Formats: sequence, C-alpha cells, structure tokens
Amino acid sequence: MAICCGMWSSITPAVAQSPSPQVITPLAESAPGKITPRKDLIEVNAKKLLTPATDASIAKGLDFLAGRQHTDGSFGSGSIYRRNVAVTALAGMSMLAAGNTPGRGKYADHVDKSIGFILKNSKPSGYILCEESPSHGPMYGHGFATLYLAEVYGMTLRENVRTALKNAVNLIVGSQNPEGGWRYDPDGKEADISVTVCQIMALRAARNAGIAVPKETIDRCTEYVKKCQNSDGGFRYRLEPRPQSQFPRSAAAIVALNSAGIYDGPEVQRGIEYLLRSPPNVEIFQFENHFYYGHYYAVQVMWQSGGERGENWYTGIRDELVERQSPDGSWPDSLICTEYGTAMSCLILQMPNNYLPIFQR
Repeated sequence: MAICCGMWSSITPAVAQSPSPQVITPLAESAPGKITPRKDLIEVNAKKLLTPATDASIAKGLDFLAGRQHTDGSFGSGSIYRRNVAVTALAGMSMLAAGNTPGRGKYADHVDKSIGFILKNSKPSGYILCEESPSHGPMYGHGFATLYLAEVYGMTLRENVRTALKNAVNLIVGSQNPEGGWRYDPDGKEADISVTVCQIMALRAARNAGIAVPKETIDRCTEYVKKCQNSDGGFRYRLEPRPQSQFPRSAAAIVALNSAGIYDGPEVQRGIEYLLRSPPNVEIFQFENHFYYGHYYAVQVMWQSGGERGENWYTGIRDELVERQSPDGSWPDSLICTEYGTAMSCLILQMPNNYLPIFQR
C-alpha cells in the first residue's frame, strides 16, 4: 500500500539528481521589495558557515577516510567494526555530501567501491549484513546501508541499486514490531528509539527516491516514538521501565518525527527545548560515548528547524569538531571506530551544503 497523506502523500518516480542543492521552497524574502530564490539563500548560508578552516577540516577528514578504505570497498576497523556495513554507508555518505558520485568528483572511485561492497552484502531476503564482520545490533547497519542505497539510487538510477533498495525496504516494513518500532534483529520482537530512527530515515530516503512505503508503517512508528517521550521533553530508550531521558536518543527521536513529516507540534517543540539545554560548546559533555551519534542527529534537528537557532547550533558544533580533529584528519571514537567518528564529523560539518535529500526539510 502506497503512502497517502502528509509528507508521504505521493510516491513519485525517481528522477536523476545531480549532487547540487535542491530548492526546498520556491521563494524567500531577502529584503524589502526583493525576492531571492531559496537555492540562493542556501548557497549564501553555506558560504558564510563553511569557513576556510571548516573546508580544510572536511578535506582532511575525507582524505583520511579515502586512505582507510579496504580493497573490497568497505570501511571500519577493530575486531567488531572492521568491514561494517553501517560504517561503510556513513563513509560513503560523507563523500556524497561533498558532491562526489560514481564517475564524478575526487572520491568517485571510493564511492563506487563502497556501493559495490553494500550490494555484495545485500541478501536475497533484503537483509544487508556482512556475515564475516557481525556486530552488535545488525539492524543499525541495515538501516544506514538502506539509507545510503536510497541516496545513491536517487543520484544514479542504477537498476541493481534499486533492486537491493526495494528488498531492503521490504525487510524493514516486514520486521516492524507490534509497538511500531525496530530493534537489533529483524524478528519483530522488540523495539528501541535508536534502531527505530535508523529505519525511519531509511524509509524516508527510499520514499524520496520513488520506492513505495506503507502509510501504516509510518503511522505506527510515529506513535511509538511519541509514546517514548518523557515529561521533561527528552526521550527514553524503550517503553519499558527506566525512563531516563538522554541527549543522543532524544535528538534521534526528533529526527524520526521529522522523517515522518512532523516538523512542528508539541512533541517536537518540547524535544527541541530539551536539546537546547545541552548546547554543543559546553565545557563538559554528558554523553561522550555517543558524542558523534548525538550531534549527527542534533544538527539535523536544528538545521531543519531553520533560522538563527539552526545557524547558531551549527557554528557551535562546527567549531567544536574543528578543534577536536586529530592532526591526521581523523576524529577518533573509542566506542565504535575512528572511521565512524570521522564520517559522522564530516557529515555534520557539511550540513550547510544541502546536497543530500535526507538532510533537507
């Protein structure tokens, strides 16, 4: 069943997209008596926010990633996350966000090889998993890999990418649990906010690329996310007891609502107010183990909310990341791997580029 309301009101055939900023709204006021196209405003903002130091930081980060790609096209390191499909997808997306596609750009070959790795590990069932490198919570990997395929398909219209993407979407839809969410395995037994947001972002990206997604799947997911919100505006990890709110999962939950077309309303506003209590330039971070994860989602929330708040949040995390970058161009992450931290940082820093449809409102 195809989508029939809200942002899911129609499924349009995928149209080849070049990696350039898309027009989000037709026109926007820039000065009395003068109308400036939205695209021009995006480009002006990008030039203002992407400082020379930011551009240099992104370039060093992408160069680091390019040098760490394995011969089979994968990314990742360590005993758990080596050749991981999620890390590979995020690294590939960080290169797409710089305007690289297969056959175009400095990292065209790296993107192409990463796509090949994801396709090679796409099972007939739709499950995207590298069995030689299993990790904790394989549906995380499936969600990010599906998102990557959707972005790639929207740019290339490759039929083999479409086939794998459609199968991956069917697996997500078929494994939604009775509560409306997803968890570590595609068995439909449990759910948590973190895995759920990966799947809803993948479904939105697939819809953007012309793949049908059932409205019922989105409605059930939305209700699950709303039920996870606490009285302080933050979100709990699961519906079960221990309802502590935390910044990373709360940012992810708001992105899940945004991905379902909900950009305003009480849940979103209370969630944003919760996030604003932990700005990116505070001296002590309360979520160091999930720093990149938390800000990957938080910068999407603030950027999509628009205006001065979005710009201020971006400049705060931009300056923090530029300061944190290692001399070799990487951003180490002790919880997952350095390639993951670097890919996430590059994606955050490139938000003003507005190249990837999934980051657009």
